[in-house]
Amino acid sequence: MFADRARIFIRSGKGGDGHVSFRRELYVPDGGPDGGDGGKGGDLIFVVDPGLNTLVDYRHKRKYCAGDGKEGSKKRCTGASGEDMILKVPAGTVVKDAETGKVILDMANRTEPVVLLKGGRGGKGNQHYATATMQAPKYAQPGQRARELWVDLELKVIADVGLIGFPNVGKSTLLSRVTNARPKIANYHFTTLNPNLGVVDLAEGNGFVIADIPGIIEGASEGVGLGYQFLRHIERTKVMIHLVDAASVEGRDPIEDIKAINKELEAYNPELAKRPQVIAANKMDAMPEEDREVIIEMLEEAFADKDIKIFPISAVSGQGVKELLWYVNDLLKELPEEPIEFDQEFFFELQEEDEEESIVVKMEEPGVYSVEGPKVERMLGYTNLESEKGFEFFQKFMKENGVLKRLEELGIEEGDTVKLYNLAFDYYR
Repeated sequence: MFADRARIFIRSGKGGDGHVSFRRELYVPDGGPDGGDGGKGGDLIFVVDPGLNTLVDYRHKRKYCAGDGKEGSKKRCTGASGEDMILKVPAGTVVKDAETGKVILDMANRTEPVVLLKGGRGGKGNQHYATATMQAPKYAQPGQRARELWVDLELKVIADVGLIGFPNVGKSTLLSRVTNARPKIANYHFTTLNPNLGVVDLAEGNGFVIADIPGIIEGASEGVGLGYQFLRHIERTKVMIHLVDAASVEGRDPIEDIKAINKELEAYNPELAKRPQVIAANKMDAMPEEDREVIIEMLEEAFADKDIKIFPISAVSGQGVKELLWYVNDLLKELPEEPIEFDQEFFFELQEEDEEESIVVKMEEPGVYSVEGPKVERMLGYTNLESEKGFEFFQKFMKENGVLKRLEELGIEEGDTVKLYNLAFDYYR
């Protein structure tokens, strides 16, 4: 089966943590902080590869992760950045959030690589946190966390014209006549199991890309038959050629067939029903001359209110095909040249921790915990802990900033010591 869908997990790289270290050299026994910054996490990047036409590679591997940034080191050395993860996809691939089904990215008109998930920023080393009052900071900033997401990849082929119709009406035969495409042709339903693309070359540089969209039958929009799997490929087409068996070789009513498929298109995506459509009444060579005029008049009368042009053709002999193609070519000139692109519906929301507001809570040794960071240092600078109100403010600060919760997660017990720079407190609930 044609691989036009895949669900994968994608993740950018985590930023490397900042480093805590101090200069220790001969004759410099009390050097200042020299911890380096963490490296940036790798990006998750999508790029169009013209050599690809399916998503089959993503059926075998499901997880794609960029490299994490490395931790900074002493002597102000910055950690190495994580390696980018580049995902190559066919033109026309749409990336959707797996949970909501909303569009994140459409690769229809993208010629340059697109960074979908940015790598985490590297944390700052302790060299950045030295102040006049705190010349030996023992904390560094953690690297920014990675972004991760489950996404659905959907390939919607890029074609100017979509060739639609019930199975066995001659779509593949017509495609093979007007293009260099060589689809499989046989006298049974669902011969075509994947969209076939071809280029129609007309005189003086005129022409367009046409796609044979297989398997659309009644109930296709609800998952009946194979049609539901291919309806997505018609969403980019600007004009549709609706091919019908005008000779009713298999006993089908061509008018009812057209109405049935249009109903499926509207049910799947109402916008499809509004796009220009041309009816190609095929297999004219398989019916008597007197019957041809009758069926054309019936079709024109049935769709007169839709302003749909009817072309009697024979895909086998080529009768009427040239007129059909030139009409479609002129119709396309009235429409925008760029392929139809789907607007972004899903936007990332990632609250990035302010690099100057981070609070580091850690256990220095059993029974002794430290709380440090620029925000803590500023709080201590303007708070009188000896007053009742000042101490209440301090307790509120510790609770609202998640310090107490973090201490409990680390396993603090009543009577243990909590150090805030040159201050120390006994912990009681």
